[in-house]
Parts: sequence; structure tokens; C-alpha cells
Amino acid sequence: MAERFEAHGEAPQPNPVLVFAIAGVLVVALIVATVLRSGEEAGAPVGPVTSGQVKVPPPINRAFDGLTTFRGNASRSYYGEGPVPRDPTIVWRSPVGHKMCMTSIVGVDASEWCGTGWTGQPNVIALPGGGLEVREGAYDGSYHFLDGRTGDPVRPELVTRDLAKGSATSDPDGYPLYYAGSRDGHFRIVALDRPQPEVLWDIDGGTSVPRPLRNDDWDGAALIVRDYLLEGGENGWFYVIRLNRGYDDQGLVTVAPETVATIPGFDDQLLTDLGDTDVSIEDSVAFRQGVVYFANSGGLVQGWDISDLLAGGTSYHQVLRFWAGDDVDASIVIDGQGFLYVAAEYQRFGQRARDVGQLFKLDPSAPDDPLVWGIPAPQIGFEGAGGSWSTPALYGNTVVFSTAAGRVLLVDRQSGEIIRELAVGSPSIASPVVVDGVLILGDCLGDVYAWDISDLGRTPPLLWTMHFNGCVESTPAVWDGWLFFGTREGYLYGIADSGPSQ
Repeated sequence: MAERFEAHGEAPQPNPVLVFAIAGVLVVALIVATVLRSGEEAGAPVGPVTSGQVKVPPPINRAFDGLTTFRGNASRSYYGEGPVPRDPTIVWRSPVGHKMCMTSIVGVDASEWCGTGWTGQPNVIALPGGGLEVREGAYDGSYHFLDGRTGDPVRPELVTRDLAKGSATSDPDGYPLYYAGSRDGHFRIVALDRPQPEVLWDIDGGTSVPRPLRNDDWDGAALIVRDYLLEGGENGWFYVIRLNRGYDDQGLVTVAPETVATIPGFDDQLLTDLGDTDVSIEDSVAFRQGVVYFANSGGLVQGWDISDLLAGGTSYHQVLRFWAGDDVDASIVIDGQGFLYVAAEYQRFGQRARDVGQLFKLDPSAPDDPLVWGIPAPQIGFEGAGGSWSTPALYGNTVVFSTAAGRVLLVDRQSGEIIRELAVGSPSIASPVVVDGVLILGDCLGDVYAWDISDLGRTPPLLWTMHFNGCVESTPAVWDGWLFFGTREGYLYGIADSGPSQ
């Protein structure tokens, strides 16, 4: 149940009829989605939509509205839909009467974990009649499915054995499927068209590859391209899995997954350069025109052409290898011309990281010398390290970087010049989002900031701040006048302007 921050009647209970109706609508959307998204899946450019004077890349889901994966699309550059609240208030807080907490089964972290963490951006699914479903994993080991207007559950929790970290993905093609990792080592494909979420299939990060490195956790939000799941694991490997989605005689969703490729995200040269095996993939992979991009904790930024795999073949090859010199946990962002924007940490303190910088742009079409520009950001901000854990955000001709030390840099995408610099508290590891010219970012002092960056000819005015009793390291989801996110205090929040729009 959710704690409502305004007067209202008794909280509604989950409605089984509504649950199945939602699934039915998404099934119908599948047919339309196949037509609308066929160009994008084939690698053809998809035209952006327009928000004011700035063109905004579209979401990966084209037949129904929603934010279905971390940063919304294959290029990790879609942040939700406005309007953004201008006088925000907490409408609901969930759960009521207790916090979302557990002690991890991983022995090295025996302390209690609470709330939601990095990257932790909720999925938001728009429902018929104006309703919203918010889907979010938390540090109580469960995935939660809430009514976005009230915060009340719309279906039972999906319970795992350990922390539900990172961000999950809802099927963008209309299948009632949910793709979610856990610190218990399992990545799950979950059916949502039953009375309660049902795991149809899972894969173990510790046993599914011949040489798992570091650990078996799953942080990244998967991408679904055509009928394939693309995901990286903290074991250091990248997976391409054919889903074979369908329906049985009762109309219930089915999958018959086949792992068609497991690709090591490391090589002997990287392990030699590092002197260790800390090469986990913790970002959410990005994809453009047949090539998937990701990085790892060893700082290896890479691109793999998997177009033959996605066409039913068996071959793949590396098309980009760039060593940043330090840990890259933030997701790679791709712009409309194919350039990559990358944020790296600064914790190994090596010369290569100093040469490259912690915020940089790469040109994959020049694989022998892809570095276009780099910006140093070594200031210490989180766990004795500097640089950034935060995925960059694109807005028009600007890229927004934020650092663990609380720097918020608005950078000219072409030149790498810092146009404006703002600040939040340190540490800050959430990722910035920009919707309708409003930049939103939280920090670990418990503050969330919103600036108007629609006119960078002036210093961006601060529109508002909100304070919470816990680190805001999860990335907010913005949808139709609402903000949804959790904090490390132990709760999920629904935030909107007060008034009848709620």
C-alpha cells in the first residue's frame, strides 16, 4: 500500500479484471508496434519528434505510450514525457508502515540496504483511460508494480533472493513480459498476464559462460531488438538471446529463449593493462544500426556488429575498441549522427584516464582514433573516487554531464566547450534527465533539483528543489505531469503539482 499525502478514501485493492485488461491492450499493440518499429530495428534512422524548438529522439516503444527501459530507447536518449511539475508536492509514498529493506546474501555487504539505488529508473506504462503503472525494483529484493496515481499495488510483487538493483525493462513490442535482474545471480523473464508475476525463464550469471569474472549480478536494463534480448552481466560477458515470444492456446504469453551468442567484454590486452579482472558490465547497452555499444569496469568501450545474429546468422565482430583507462559504469549515449557520449570514473588514477578525461565523445566511424574531445573531471566525490557514474543526457546541441563531486556541466556537443556549469550536492551518482527544457537531477544529500535550460544564453534559473531523507541515486522517470523515483531511505514516491490533474 502507499501512503497518500492528501485526503482521500480507502486505498483501492488490486483489480484482477484491470490487470488482464492491461495485458490485452498491450497484446493488441504488438501488431502495430511491428509495423511502426520495423525501420528502427533494421538499423534505419527513425525521425525524431519535436518538443518546443528541440528535436527529441522517440521511445523504443512506438505502439503504446510509456517509458519501458532505462532512458527510454536504444540510444539511451529518451527521458519521458512532460509536462514537468512546476510546483511539485509528494502525492504518495510507498509502502506504508515499513521500508523496503533487506540484508544482502553477498557476504561482503552484510549491512542492511534500503530503498532504490543506482540506476533504478522506474518503467512507466500508460494505461487505457489515463491510468499509469509504475514498475520498479528495490533493495527489499522485490520488483513492485504500482498504480502511478495512488501508489497502491496493481499486482503482487516479484520476489527475488537478493537486491533488485539497476533498472529493468518492459517489453516494448506489447508482449506482457518484464525483464529483470537481481543480485541473486539470476536474470529473469517474467510474464505479467497471470494473476501474479510468473518467471518463465532465467539465466545464471555464474554458470552461463565459461569464464565468469568479478560476480554474477545484473545491473543493466536489457534492450529488446526484434525478437532478441541484449544484456550485459557483471560476469564481464555480453549476451544475445533469441526470445521466440508467442502465445499458447489459452492466450497466455510464452517464451522459448535460445542464447545465440555470449561475447566476452574483455580481452587479454585489457587484463594485462589493468593487472586485475575487474571487468564487469554494469551499464545498460546501447544499439544503433546493427551495432551494440557498452563498456566495463576496466574502462573498455566497445562496439560489436551483431547484425548477422539479429538476422538469424551466427557471426559477429568488434568494430570499436577504445580504452578509457578507468571504470565506465554509466551507459553510453548515442546521438542522431552516431557519436557516442561516455562518462567514466576516476578511481585507478592512471595516466590513461588523465589523458582521455572523464567525460568524452567518441566517433565510431574512426575506430583507429575515435576520441573527438574529452573533459577532465577528477574531483573526488564518491567512495574515494572522482569522475562520473551518471549517464549523460542529450538536449538539442547540448550534452549534460554530472559528476560524483556534484558538478553539472552543460557542454556543446560539437566542440566539447563547457557552456554552463551548475552544481548539486556531493556525492551525486543519479543520471540527469531533460524533458521540455527542464533538467532534473538528484544527489546523495537527499535533494532533487530542477533547472530551466531551454535558453543557454542565460544562466539556467533554478525552478525548484525538493528534499528527502535519503540519498537520491535513482534516476527519475518523468511522465505527464508526474515524477517517479525512490530514495535510499526506503520508499518510492509519486510527485506532481497539486490540483485536479492528479
